[in-house]
Amino acid sequence: MSVYITSTGAFLPGPPIGVSEVEGILGMVNGQPSSLRVQIQQANKIQIRHYAIDEHQQTTHSNTEMAVNAAEQCLDRAYLDRQEVGMLAVASTQGDLPAPGMASMVQAELGLPAIEILTTHGICSSSMMALKAAWNSLRLGDHQAAVVVSSELSSRLLKRQRYEAATDSTFAAKRIDFNTEFLRWMLSDGAGALLLQHKPSPKGFSLRIDWVRGFSHAHALPTCMSVGSAGRPEDQRTWQDYDTYADAEKAGALLLRQEVRLLDNIIRMGVDGYLRLVEEGTSTPSKIDHFLCHYSSHHFRR
Repeated sequence: MSVYITSTGAFLPGPPIGVSEVEGILGMVNGQPSSLRVQIQQANKIQIRHYAIDEHQQTTHSNTEMAVNAAEQCLDRAYLDRQEVGMLAVASTQGDLPAPGMASMVQAELGLPAIEILTTHGICSSSMMALKAAWNSLRLGDHQAAVVVSSELSSRLLKRQRYEAATDSTFAAKRIDFNTEFLRWMLSDGAGALLLQHKPSPKGFSLRIDWVRGFSHAHALPTCMSVGSAGRPEDQRTWQDYDTYADAEKAGALLLRQEVRLLDNIIRMGVDGYLRLVEEGTSTPSKIDHFLCHYSSHHFRR
């Protein structure tokens, strides 16, 4: 059974923020400008960002609110009654609450009654997990329409207070901790939404989904991007294993970090995964007009 993307929506919080303004929003840690910011920004070449916090590091939009705004725009543009939506799949690295799942929060705010919901959690891949689940539900005939939403609010983890509170971490010891600071100058906030249906929209463009495939390589390399540990091999505790949450924060276990040295391997594995699709005949490069590739930095473009 064919499945089409018939409507889209997006939400970006706040005004566009240029590269020179980023530290004014996230804040200077202990009043000192970063020695790594310019180097990282020059490598990633990201020119504009949007943040759901203001210059005082106060939250302006919750993750749920951003997701709802994107979904509302998607549904407002669609040619269907909202009662026809049978599934809501919501993806995020981290919702506003540890529990329940973010899809419950988004459903409540959208006012969609008695529908199937799914929350997916998995950093960069979570949105594709949600899309595939919704696509499969329509292919199987379970539903006539599904909304897929992906929303990320990373800035709350990147504001200066998080780093100032990590008094026992390597970052606080004034040693350059590239893995801890790297993502501070990479990530920003926003949400997107897709509507899936069995038939094309009566107006405008619709995109048919022919296949979706996923490969996880979690078995092959150490954890690359994470929140919840102090980032020291000799300390295997997670943030929930400390005596108090305050102890976990002091140890730096609530900081977002990325093992930058692993990124080249991850890019290589992504290419290997695509070559596997070519070899099995799923994708034919000569028939591809446009290839939209996700990578975190212009450094990886080559």
